[in-house]
Amino acid sequence: DPRQKALKARLSQIKGVPVESIFVGNGSDEPIDLVYRVFCEPKMHNAVAITPTYSMYKVAAEINDVEVREVQLEEDFSLDADKLLAATDANTAMRRKSSSSARLLWLCSPNNPTANSFPTATIERIIREFAGIVVLDEAYIDFAAEPGFLSRLGEFPNLIVLQTLSKAWGMAGLRLGLAFADPLIVATLSNVKYPYNVNGPTQQTVLERLAGSPAAQVAEILSERRRVAATLQPMKVVRKLYPSDANFVLVKVDEPRKVYDRLIAAGIIVRDRSRMQGCEGCLRITIGTPEENTRLLEVMAQL
Repeated sequence: DPRQKALKARLSQIKGVPVESIFVGNGSDEPIDLVYRVFCEPKMHNAVAITPTYSMYKVAAEINDVEVREVQLEEDFSLDADKLLAATDANTAMRRKSSSSARLLWLCSPNNPTANSFPTATIERIIREFAGIVVLDEAYIDFAAEPGFLSRLGEFPNLIVLQTLSKAWGMAGLRLGLAFADPLIVATLSNVKYPYNVNGPTQQTVLERLAGSPAAQVAEILSERRRVAATLQPMKVVRKLYPSDANFVLVKVDEPRKVYDRLIAAGIIVRDRSRMQGCEGCLRITIGTPEENTRLLEVMAQL
């Protein structure tokens, strides 16, 4: 089904969003790419994003020949709304080489790889004051302490909310991404996308999985996140443990490459983010099963 009717009907029940406001794509990377294709002319229009954040916003921009201006988060990974909104203005020093103001603004909350959420009031202000399209990536919202903006979608015609079934629902391999927006935006994205790229077996498998609930899995991840964080905090190799609203923790360590190599040698895969600006010395550690987490902590304690 090129329109994923049965799947969207079930998603509408789960998410509380009208079917006409739901876009289903081949992973979240597809709507990220399509948003550039719909709203930005190559070499003419621009986008603004925070940094550090999910790298695909910039990768998709480069593919579509769209410039992205990055606004560095504060040292504690907090967001300066004034600085971000100023970056969208064509007359600021940050934008002198550009001939037009930004059309897109990217926010990831909870953010990847920093794991923190931004205050609701800050996000609301940005959505209201930015004249273009705000794309709010809520891939990790199921692990956050505060709700996201999906229930408020009707308040903001310029808002696109991205979510996924890869995290809390554990369906990463099925490659199914979700975008929620005003029906006109969803219809436009649907007219641009390839018609049969969400295959039948994927739709059927997702429908079967959606008959259940991820609540127990999410609860276990949150419990394990607390255990992992509490155990890592006093370890001598750990310099700083950042607060997390996601299914991972960001940890600043001594000699991150050495720690990374030791973990890999023990069969434990983490993400080395030490070369990202703002994340110097940091590893991103995904919360796994209790057994996997125990093994991680055992290896870390030996460093």
